[in-house]
Amino acid sequence: MELGAFSLSLIVKDIEISRAFYEKLGFEKFHGDVEQGWLIMKSPSCVIGLFQGMFDKNMMTFNPGWDNSAGEVNPFTDVRDIQKSLKEGGIEIHSPADESGEGPASFMVIDPDGNPILFDQHR
Repeated sequence: MELGAFSLSLIVKDIEISRAFYEKLGFEKFHGDVEQGWLIMKSPSCVIGLFQGMFDKNMMTFNPGWDNSAGEVNPFTDVRDIQKSLKEGGIEIHSPADESGEGPASFMVIDPDGNPILFDQHR
């Protein structure tokens, strides 16, 4: 099962201060909108999301169908197939994706230590 591109989604108090900090670490804005409270930042080896006022906890995020530059990957494992496989494996699904649909969808699982993991398919 291919989970897709990985990023760490960070909850920030002030997105501009966080942006400046991560830019000093070598990250550059890749996507997002400060006015909406979110930015995707890239370094040569990783991707992080900065989110102000959107989520309660930091979380891992997987984007099925994308590589780390938001380029399409084909073939890929659809988010609904990932959800079904995890459910069959006994993992509780939070905010499940509609399994009858196609295209963009998302769902979340919580690891044994309470860490949220978002599976967020954009295509």
